[in-house]
Amino acid sequence: MTPGEGSSTPVAADGGDETPDPPHWLRNVVLFLGGQTVTLFGSMLVQYAVFWYLTITYQSGLVMTLAAVFGFLPQAIVSIFGGVWADRHNRKYLIMGADAAIAVTTLALALIMMTGYDAVWLIFATMAIRSAGAGIQMPAVSALLPQIVPTRNLIRVNGINGSIQSAMMLLAPAAAGGLYAWASAASDGTAASLIPIFFIDVVTAVIGIGIVALIPVATIRRAGDVETGYFADLVDGVRYIVNHAFVRWLLVLFAIIFLLTVAPSNLTPLMLVRTFPAGEAQDVVNLAVLEIAFSIGMMLGGILVASFFAKRSRIGLIIVSSLVFGALSIGLGLSSNIWVFFGFMFLVGLAVPFFSTPSMTLLQETVEPERQGRVFGFVGIVMAVAMPIGMVVFGPLADIMPIEVLLMAAGVLTFIVVGLAVWLPAGQRAIAAARRAASVGGEDPATAAAVVEAEMHTKDA
Repeated sequence: MTPGEGSSTPVAADGGDETPDPPHWLRNVVLFLGGQTVTLFGSMLVQYAVFWYLTITYQSGLVMTLAAVFGFLPQAIVSIFGGVWADRHNRKYLIMGADAAIAVTTLALALIMMTGYDAVWLIFATMAIRSAGAGIQMPAVSALLPQIVPTRNLIRVNGINGSIQSAMMLLAPAAAGGLYAWASAASDGTAASLIPIFFIDVVTAVIGIGIVALIPVATIRRAGDVETGYFADLVDGVRYIVNHAFVRWLLVLFAIIFLLTVAPSNLTPLMLVRTFPAGEAQDVVNLAVLEIAFSIGMMLGGILVASFFAKRSRIGLIIVSSLVFGALSIGLGLSSNIWVFFGFMFLVGLAVPFFSTPSMTLLQETVEPERQGRVFGFVGIVMAVAMPIGMVVFGPLADIMPIEVLLMAAGVLTFIVVGLAVWLPAGQRAIAAARRAASVGGEDPATAAAVVEAEMHTKDA
């Protein structure tokens, strides 16, 4: 690679000499986040509109379960290979290619629906293809950021990125609600109401791809420049995660949260429609308000993490936020007033960046650059598998018992399982390493993370 390509070969945080900042890193970060934001806006319009259509039209826990399976399981399968690809190929082109494939699929669905054919299986098939694209894109995006951002600025950039995403999550449901209500009235509530939103998603994808294309990103060169096969890379990634005590522990915590918190929270729109029915038009408004409340909380949480909690213990933030998720799930289940329900959704959104931002930052700081794609690929697998597994349990149960009871039960289970994850030896080692890092690392997050990694390996041995 050449120095002028905008990305020098990163060096793992090992306590050695600091690496120079990537050339023009601030410009590249602004372009990258800008392109991702435009693409994300269109994707969120589709996500909200499709989910609302399925919720209002079918009001079935089984349909929500199928939506979760088709929307997440393909991502888990493709992430097995997506992480390896992100470590072997140019991550920018992987992101652009995934966006383009998703846009083409969405365009095809819109054109088919214009002929009058709108079977629900067609929506599920498109969700599956979009999910597969995310399996390629997610590890590439997560691994590309530390490639263009100086290590000392990672948690702030991640926090800013989270706030931008939250802002889009604030704007997107409002826009999706207005577009869906307008299109639904024009199409008598049929699936044709989704067509205008699909076309918007295609346009935003084209714009986003064009912006990301302007960023110079080199392919990561491996230590020793040794060529290996895909299967060998995959096995190496599995072995790395199994032998890395901290990464292994964090992935288990991800699985717990997505199984017991994210999965049942996907039933909150269904609970809203059932418990606080208001007619189709008002239901769309209430669903939009629910998402906006969550997004405002998430945006504020991202700002707080980036501004005031950047130097706090990463593991401490992760553990506390995990327990908070359990308490908020119980609160959602106990909500007897729609505005109280909205308030708890705001608090759930507020807590999300306190879990996601330090988790991603720790992985970006402690995992070697040439393995980050595979590690983030496995993060995607854990999230994409745990979510539908949770929905396979909670979704059908939602058709035979109140969703409120399911949310409260999930909250109690979250307390128990997270408590075990913290108090078992692996959790104790993670907490001890975090405290040691705080006393040794000072104000340098990269040094603190290196201490965490060293201690976890030492104690695991």
